[in-house]
Parts: sequence; C-alpha cells; structure tokens
Amino acid sequence: MSFVNKAGMIFARKWIGGITISDVLAVCKNLNNHGEHVIINYLGEDYTDELKTKSSTGKYVCLIREMKKLKINGDIALKPTQLGLRINYGMFLSNYEKIVNYADRHRIRVWLDMEDYMLVDDTIRAYLHELKLHKNVGICIQSKLKRSTDDIRRITGKGGMIRLVKGAYPARSGITYLNKWDIDTSYIHCMKYLFKHSNRFMIATHDDSMIDLARDLEIDYNKSVMFAMLKGIRGKLALQLVSDKENVYIYVPFGEDWVEYSARRLKELEHSLLILRSIISG
Repeated sequence: MSFVNKAGMIFARKWIGGITISDVLAVCKNLNNHGEHVIINYLGEDYTDELKTKSSTGKYVCLIREMKKLKINGDIALKPTQLGLRINYGMFLSNYEKIVNYADRHRIRVWLDMEDYMLVDDTIRAYLHELKLHKNVGICIQSKLKRSTDDIRRITGKGGMIRLVKGAYPARSGITYLNKWDIDTSYIHCMKYLFKHSNRFMIATHDDSMIDLARDLEIDYNKSVMFAMLKGIRGKLALQLVSDKENVYIYVPFGEDWVEYSARRLKELEHSLLILRSIISG
C-alpha cells in the first residue's frame, strides 16, 4: 500500500472496518460490546472477471466462519455485481446461493444490496428465488427509485424482508426522484407501507425526522423494528437508540476496495454534511 493510500486509510478508518477479516471482526466485536448489531460488507462491485467473483464468494464463506467462531452478533451484505451479475445472471445466482446456503447453516442473515437501477429486476428475481428456499435473506430497497413502492408490495407480499434506504447511486430522469424532498417523501410512504404490511424490516437512515417518525409508528403499530446506520456516522445517536432498547445495526464495510466506496459517500451532499458532523462531534 502506497503512502497516499496508507494516509487515506487512516482517515477512512472512521467509516471503514479495515482491510482484512480480522480487522473488521475486531471492530464488530467492539460494536457488539456496546449493544450494537452489525451488517458486514466485503467491498467490491462491478466485477467483470470471473475469478474475482469466485474470490469474493470465498471471502464471504471465510467471513461467516470467523463470525461464528468469534460469536459476532450480526449479518452480512452482498453486492450483486461483486458476485458476477455484470457477467451473467447464472454466475451471480450460483455464487449468491453458495453464500446463502453456508450462512443458513450458521444462522447468519444475508442482505442483498441494491445497486444501479438497471440491475433491479435481476436482483429482485434472485432474491425471490432464494426466499423460497431460505428465511435468512433480506433485500435493500431504495426510496430514490420511483418503482420502489411497487417492488415493496411485491416483496412483502411474498414474505420478504426489506432494508429501506434512500439510495446512493446516480440519479436518472424518469427512473429516480431527483431532489431530496421527493426522495424523502417516497421514503416516508415506503416506511408507512412497511409498518402496515410487514413484520420484518429495517429502517436505514441517519435522518432525525425519519427516525422519530419510525419510533412513533412503532408505538402506533405496536411493532419493534430494526434501525441501521453506517459506521462512523451518527455514532452517538446509534448508542442513544440502543439505550432506548431499539435494535440498531451498524453497516461496516471492509476490504481493499475502500477508496471507491469512500468516494461515492463523499459525493453525496447529505452524507458529506453528516461525515463533517461526525468528525467534529462523533
């Protein structure tokens, strides 16, 4: 690793769980000790090399084994293009199935993250395929996409589990909402639908107003839901939610491809402001 990358990693450590499995599990053990669950993601996406998809699949198998050995309380999250979706659907599905099968034997939940809007159909298709065979699977849905309300209806109608996010991928006119107001409005609509029609879902946000609304809806619907936040952002709020007996999950990415992940987060104005706040106040 070059000096520049070493310096960058020192800075990024606040939001990244490190490079190796042992790095990230040490971070996750500490989060567990504070009452927080984790969602671990091995960084990497848009692979067009079959060997890299096989390597990533093997990395997740090792991660699951070490999680159980160290009694880590948490889940894992996969990127479809890391497992071969850019190459072909069959390769992606095969790698996804291997990980889910292994995780199921070890009682670890597997989230399928959502990426570019062009990949949504195949991502949901694979998820629903696995849902028929396993109950330890969930899927991420982005309120930024105009289609998401219909996708949520379809997935919850089949008993699926959703992690609701706003979305970090590029906007596209006609496909995604283009401004924060519309994205937030969609998020609220999706959240209310989940409270009404689902018993298994996760609210992933750092937005105080969204969290406050979700907590009010917990009371209205007599439901206890899961909250998720990124590592290093709103850490004090996460701990406050834990002290209030909420189920809090911290999304902890790790691996060699941390630069691209960090760059995408920093490009988002909202996350940039949150990151600046986290540097100042934690």
